[in-house]
Amino acid sequence: MAQVGRTEGIDLAVVAGDGIGTEVVEQGLAVLEAALAPSGTKLTTTEFDLGARRWHATGETLTDEDLEKIKAQDAILLGAIGDPSVPSGVLERGLLLKLRFALDHYVNLRPTKLFQGVSSPLANPGEIDFVVVREGTEGPYVGNGGALRVGTPHEIATEVSVNTAFGVERVVRDAFARAAARPRKHLTLVHKHNVLVHAGHLWRRTVEAVNAEFPDVTTDYAHVDAATIYLTTDPSRFDVIVTDNLFGDILTDQAAAISGGIGLAASANINPDRTAPSMFEPVHGSAPDIAGQGKADPTATILSVALLLDHLGFAAESARVQDAVEADLADRPAAHGGSAVRTTDQVGRDIAARVTE
Repeated sequence: MAQVGRTEGIDLAVVAGDGIGTEVVEQGLAVLEAALAPSGTKLTTTEFDLGARRWHATGETLTDEDLEKIKAQDAILLGAIGDPSVPSGVLERGLLLKLRFALDHYVNLRPTKLFQGVSSPLANPGEIDFVVVREGTEGPYVGNGGALRVGTPHEIATEVSVNTAFGVERVVRDAFARAAARPRKHLTLVHKHNVLVHAGHLWRRTVEAVNAEFPDVTTDYAHVDAATIYLTTDPSRFDVIVTDNLFGDILTDQAAAISGGIGLAASANINPDRTAPSMFEPVHGSAPDIAGQGKADPTATILSVALLLDHLGFAAESARVQDAVEADLADRPAAHGGSAVRTTDQVGRDIAARVTE
């Protein structure tokens, strides 16, 4: 899909999902409308009832009809998917991964920044401001594997990690482009090529080859186990991390933990070729234990809205949302005495008000 123009407006697929997803998406949409209002850009939303409720009612996760309607949108805003009443893997594989593969979301983007006013569990975190570019359509999540003799003492289960030269190159190229646009211009490949020699060296060789086209970007390498140590002891060393699907899944949650928790973590599943809409979502889950109580922090969803705006070409609006969130976070300890808690709606209203200031 081409970049959205200001005169055409934005057609947005909204998948609020389960649990607190409906609450945080409501606030994300309010902030999105506040950001677009000065430019007069029209926001048209189409809601899709996908998730646990739909599955219980119909047995469906994501139909072909749903998928075709979603493909016609400019972007997707997702709340949260998941409920303990649904067997593990049903919604994850039947909905989330199906969307990712069908829409070719080969870049999973996870910015990590420790904002002023936010505490890290690390005693001396330093300056945390990096982005993880995680491959989204290959690796061990493609479903290439199987099981034999299930439930017997001789059960065999396999999960095969698929890595293609095409898939690795396109995500590496995207990561280099992002690194080149950042002040530090540094990229770290994370893998385990001393043991995973086939996939690991494909990634290593690809990084070396693409680096020749980005001579201003410096590079280094870390085994994934070493990277987990560095994220704990020296996270400021990272600028852009590029890695595969599984390693990226693990590292990005650790990255969220050291920068204030998954409640502040935004993400984007991006189709950089714009042949299908990209999807933007908070990292946290559906948290059914607090659903409907106004306790969920919508900040991660609102930061995901900033990523959405930037992807669609609304850079100034994206920056206003980001700035509003940063100002809100910086004021939280002082403005609320370090103890008062705002509701989901209050946080959303406060950030929306800052966007329009």
